[in-house]
Amino acid sequence: MSKLIISVERELKSKSARIIWALISTPEGLAKWIADEVEANGEQLTFVWGNRWQAHEIKHARILEQVPQTYSRYIWEEDEESGNYWELRMDRNELTGDYMLSVTDVAHDGDTETLVEIWEDNMERLHRNTGL
Repeated sequence: MSKLIISVERELKSKSARIIWALISTPEGLAKWIADEVEANGEQLTFVWGNRWQAHEIKHARILEQVPQTYSRYIWEEDEESGNYWELRMDRNELTGDYMLSVTDVAHDGDTETLVEIWEDNMERLHRNTGL
C-alpha cells in the first residue's frame, strides 16, 4: 500500500504566536478543533469524538516532538510501527503578520481526498470555535 504526504494550510486571523501555539500544542487547544475532548497524560494524548456515554470514537496519540512556537509532531498509536506521524506547524506571513497553520499527514491509497476533507473540516471548526 503506497503512502502520500498531504498538506492543508490556512491563514489565521491572529498575530499572536502564544494563541496559535496553544491551539497546536495543548489538550485544551486541540479540543477546540480536532476532537470533542482531548486529555493528556505526559506525552500520551487521548482524543475523543462524540459523547463518551453514547456512540463515540477514541484514539490515542503520542507527542513525538515539539519545537516551541514552531511545530508539534504527533503519532497515532496504531501508526507506531509504520512511523507515520502528523504535524501541526505555525508560520508567520511576512506581509500580513498573521500566522499560517499547516497540517501535514500521511494518506494511504484512496484515502487522500477523505483525509484532506477531514483536515479542512477541522480548520473550519477552528474558525467557528475561535474566530481565527
